[in-house]
Amino acid sequence: MKVEILGVNIDNITMEMAVDKVNSFFDGKIHTVFTPNPEIIMLAQKDEELKKALNNADILLPDGIGVVIGAKLKGTPLPERVAGFDFACNLLKTDRTFYLFGAKPGVAEIAAEKLKAQGVKIVGTHDGYFNDDAEIIDDINKKKPDILLVCLGAPKQEKWIYKNKDKLNVALCLGVGGTLDVIAGNAKRAPILYQKLYLEWLYRAIKEPYRIPRLMALPQFIIKVAFGGRK
Repeated sequence: MKVEILGVNIDNITMEMAVDKVNSFFDGKIHTVFTPNPEIIMLAQKDEELKKALNNADILLPDGIGVVIGAKLKGTPLPERVAGFDFACNLLKTDRTFYLFGAKPGVAEIAAEKLKAQGVKIVGTHDGYFNDDAEIIDDINKKKPDILLVCLGAPKQEKWIYKNKDKLNVALCLGVGGTLDVIAGNAKRAPILYQKLYLEWLYRAIKEPYRIPRLMALPQFIIKVAFGGRK
């Protein structure tokens, strides 16, 4: 079942349900999972290409407590927040093979080495600085991963996956932003207390003040949802 929030159809799903659903994706077809938060949903209000990419995904996870609050305001509550980073980490615990694509040069390689040390099957990497889609697609298809983690940031990663998914020989494409930076150790998630109190946005504002203009999307999102999408 889907919950429509400002024209974006979020899955009414828990983490456990999402991980279980992915198990059915290894059927010879390509599937996509995106993790929209309030900022991404607000971007989609002015970007039809992004909105189309989101709504054509197999799963849209409610990444961000703002999405959960928005659904509750609409009277269609979601069971829980499903963070993209945590979802990716759950998949990395499986016996599938992975290709890491995105972040600055060298980051994917560092992340790959750390994951390999934990027993994760990494078959290839590529940074997020490129001019030629064909070269990357060719490398991915040669390595034949089960799951492609695309970490280009929104909306670039969603558009890249939507544009190229039919050319890829993978079962699942997952757009998960800064996941590789966190795994590589270049970025840190908010402490557990902030996560439990749903205050990760506040932690980011404190640690990285340059993010504050972007974080303003959260109150704008809540207001827009509360007023039924009206300006």
